[in-house]
Amino acid sequence: MASIFTKIINGDIPCYKVAEDNDFIAFFDISPLKKGHTLVVPKLEVDYIFDNSDEILSKILVFAKKVAKAIEANVECKRIGLIVVGLEVSHTHIHLVPIDSEKDLVFANPRVKMSDEEFKLLAKLIYDSYKNNK
Repeated sequence: MASIFTKIINGDIPCYKVAEDNDFIAFFDISPLKKGHTLVVPKLEVDYIFDNSDEILSKILVFAKKVAKAIEANVECKRIGLIVVGLEVSHTHIHLVPIDSEKDLVFANPRVKMSDEEFKLLAKLIYDSYKNNK
């Protein structure tokens, strides 16, 4: 059965997309740790990150770097934290989270509430930054 991320990639489930190329898509976590919390997902559905090919592993980091720079340009933070957990959805993904301290990466933290309009506006800003700096 297709993962929720494959359904998003196929357009069956909507998302707040911030970047995309032939191999990857990046979209907001709908229950973000911080404003701008983004998921970077390969279009090829592979459960465990280290089961991906070396080519996909190297390309995902380069794609994530471009997305992180676009987030950083639009969200006030000290840096973008990167974390891979890989248990909640059986499809490789990287979390990019704007952080001011390590505590911002704790998944037990209360989640940020954002309206549909806030998600859409920030997604457009990040998408535009990503496209302009490819």
